[in-house]
Amino acid sequence: MSNYNFKSNLNSNSDIDSNTSSYSQLHQNFRWSVPDLFNIAQACCLRWATDQNTAHLTAIIEHTPDPINTARFSFAELQLAADNLSLLMIRKGVKKGDFVASLLPQSFESAAAYLAIIQMGAVAVPLSHLFGSQALLFRLRDSGAVAAFVNENTYATVAEILPHCEGLQFLIGTHGAVGRTEAAADREFLLTPTAKDDLELIDQIHTSCKQTPREQAALLIYTSGTTGPPKGALLAQRSLIGNLPGFVASQNWFGFEPFDASVTSSAVFWSPADWAWTGGLMDALLPTLYFGRPIVAWGGRFSAELAFDILQQHHVSHTFLFPTALKAMMKSFPKPREHFVFSLKAIMSAGESVGEAVFAYCKTELGVILNEMFGQTEVNYIVGNCSMNLDNSGQTDQSEPLQPIFGSISSSSSARPCHGWAAKPSSMGRPYPGHQVAVINAEGLPCAVGEEGEIAINRKDIHGHEDPIFFLGYWKNDAATKDKFIGNWCKTGDRAVMDDQGYLWYLGRTDDMFKSAGYRIGPSEIENCLIKHPAVANAAVIPKPDAERGAVIKACIVLAAGFLPSAELIAQLQEYVRDKLAPYQYPKEIEFMPELPTTTTGKIQRNILREREKRLENSTRQ
Repeated sequence: MSNYNFKSNLNSNSDIDSNTSSYSQLHQNFRWSVPDLFNIAQACCLRWATDQNTAHLTAIIEHTPDPINTARFSFAELQLAADNLSLLMIRKGVKKGDFVASLLPQSFESAAAYLAIIQMGAVAVPLSHLFGSQALLFRLRDSGAVAAFVNENTYATVAEILPHCEGLQFLIGTHGAVGRTEAAADREFLLTPTAKDDLELIDQIHTSCKQTPREQAALLIYTSGTTGPPKGALLAQRSLIGNLPGFVASQNWFGFEPFDASVTSSAVFWSPADWAWTGGLMDALLPTLYFGRPIVAWGGRFSAELAFDILQQHHVSHTFLFPTALKAMMKSFPKPREHFVFSLKAIMSAGESVGEAVFAYCKTELGVILNEMFGQTEVNYIVGNCSMNLDNSGQTDQSEPLQPIFGSISSSSSARPCHGWAAKPSSMGRPYPGHQVAVINAEGLPCAVGEEGEIAINRKDIHGHEDPIFFLGYWKNDAATKDKFIGNWCKTGDRAVMDDQGYLWYLGRTDDMFKSAGYRIGPSEIENCLIKHPAVANAAVIPKPDAERGAVIKACIVLAAGFLPSAELIAQLQEYVRDKLAPYQYPKEIEFMPELPTTTTGKIQRNILREREKRLENSTRQ
């Protein structure tokens, strides 16, 4: 780790102390260590692959239902695949600074594609393989992507809109799409040793990669817009470093002993979160590879039994599971240890509050105290918990020495640092070290304890040093970037209160966005899709309270002349959105209305519809 000056003076024998003073001490002693030159691909793979002590270590484990067919890929193999893809793209004309999209589910090819794009100085544009044509068309055109990675499932959707994507020059086919695109990347090609004639160009790519300025753009991840189309958040190379304190803490220090390449760590990570989203990419794939650990890849559908099979088969020690996934697992297997054997040491969850029932299930049935986390694509992994699986006596079952390697924490004989803090059920947790987070009022001033306000993060940590977590800005949207800040505070759009111990308690969104089954839902994109259907004159999308998902998507629709309400039309509209956008974006409920409440300027007043829905929900319960 000396390449990046990541160091720690932590006393590995320190006792775990969850009281407020020790937590404050952890913040006070933390210092960022961010090198001037930093490239995500170099940090996550190249350095491991070029070190003879680590090149052979497993990077990607591809899960299959049959354990015999499980494929394992080393860091050396992952780097070889990335190099071959970089060569392919360069020969097709992709240059440093170009945008390249990836529409691949979790797989060896997906990981290699991200590394190949980033190491050659291009910008990766993660796009979900679940997106329909309309969702893809906007993002591909807005980003100006010159190329896109596709498989057999995403090829057909992209081919449909290709004539309308003027900047998209070629597609790179993987799996079943090989032979149908201008460029092919099957496994044989990816793992073909570099030809002698290409060695010089590979060396140039690697050298340039190591000289990447930390502020250089690495990723363009689209978020859901609330009053317009989705916005692309441009992330710098350094943003990964900003994620690391939260990742390590929420994963109960990720099982780190002082890194010894001669010892194979038992840490194995898995999450069903799509690698096209911030949760899957920045909370799972990249930080796991950054620390030289293996991650399990599974691009198929989620089920509770599948989740437990993966945990058991691959001896998964650390995971990120959405509350919806945990609820499904709890309902399907109330006593999972009667059916499965697993080795969990940490569970992180995010997207919505898990609630006390799931929290208790994780503790009693899975043997792990769940750590909730909060963050956004623009400023990810800023608040959460680090329970270290403390029991009521204050003791911990974590026996491994602890060493964070994303920054520096000093210790002294008079004040020994804590490594974790207790998780309170339903709380968002506390700010992670290195992040100055507060609840602020409309004037940008911190609120008093217990006073409602908006969650915000300061550009600088408590020592006045720049926080590397911040995004560079919204792509081609300076106004939205400016509106995101009030002074040095970056507004999240989420409201909460902070208690006297620094724990945050979520209250809701300040805008019209909401979360359904862990997905952030932007009404505007769904409304725009519905309005394009000939039967729809106007539409408003709101959350409908739901015990299982937190909320489900409900669409209030004004029909166009000549159309009448019917069950058949509801099904047709639901399928229309499912096809054009994504399965998780279709409205689970549709209500036909004669008109929608609007302001004098014609803006839909979703707040009125939301309040109406709450009243209906309350009257139903009574």
